[in-house]
Amino acid sequence: MKNKEFLFKYLNANAPVGYESEGQKIWLDYIKSYIDDHFVDTYGTTVGIINPKAEYKVVIEAHADEISWYVNYITKEGYIYVIRNGGSDYQIAPSMRAKVHTDKGKIPAIFGWPAIHVRDPKKPLSPGIDNIVLDCGCDSKDEVKKLGIDVGSVVTFDADAVELSNGYISGRAFDNRMGGFMIAEVARIIKENKNKLPFGLYIVNSVQEEIGLRGAEMIANRIKPNVAIITDVTHDTQSPLYKKIRDGDLACKKGPVLAFAPSVQKKLLKTLIEVANKKKIPFQKSANSRYTGTDTDAFAYSNSGVASALISLPLKYMHTTVETVHQNDIENVIKLMYEFVIQHKPEFNFKYF
Repeated sequence: MKNKEFLFKYLNANAPVGYESEGQKIWLDYIKSYIDDHFVDTYGTTVGIINPKAEYKVVIEAHADEISWYVNYITKEGYIYVIRNGGSDYQIAPSMRAKVHTDKGKIPAIFGWPAIHVRDPKKPLSPGIDNIVLDCGCDSKDEVKKLGIDVGSVVTFDADAVELSNGYISGRAFDNRMGGFMIAEVARIIKENKNKLPFGLYIVNSVQEEIGLRGAEMIANRIKPNVAIITDVTHDTQSPLYKKIRDGDLACKKGPVLAFAPSVQKKLLKTLIEVANKKKIPFQKSANSRYTGTDTDAFAYSNSGVASALISLPLKYMHTTVETVHQNDIENVIKLMYEFVIQHKPEFNFKYF
């Protein structure tokens, strides 16, 4: 897989919900040489544009934000209680290293947990808002505040990405930092292959997806695209504890997942399937009841309706610090998006019937 240096630099950056600038700057610096123009909106959604003067507009989109925590209460002894910023999981916090983001820099901290020796085996202790505590090495509230930590400080896990065996990569915030990497690679390939597009291509890295698709909602109304191809992650359901009758039968190494849902425009989806078959790109299918839960929904129902579709990357252990994907799937998502973009024409007929 190409450009691992950029990939790992981007994966290991911090972009908590509402504070995505560190990751967005790295992403924009990378794609600048592959685009004609760019802009950043009021809340940080970052957009690269190829052919900015074209009237017909196609979006390829991912979201940049990662789940995190907010400091909510500091005890007089210097212990820090947190609340969730996005879909963070209290269950995985005990014994994890963390970073508290302040104006003075990132302060190292740890999520403490009582030792097994002192826990009552008859009363299992479940991690939650009442007992997940950050320790930054301070003995008082005043010491904590001198570090720049206060109520409202954002906390992220300290867990960098690593390569596993047989082409797997694991780390935090792959949901959806991997999407940002993949759409950037589409822009790179278009530039390197000298493809001339008959429309404006908007490469969109949205913010605040993890709290309700907010960045996509704002940017869809600003761009007003004709077509939107969204990429996100979805569950590899082969791992233990998944239920295929509920979660579908999806697996890493078997290719991108194409979603069936009311927000997915049926002719656009049909075209993606035709492109995948023609180019011999392996793919899987998923069914979504009512909505996809991704930025697809925000784009689809914006303006007067935008023809939208979702291409997902299979991923193990979502919303943990060990989210895991396979490099073959990454490459095939990139290929499918690229092949769709270069064959698309503004005169495509989206007429419903």
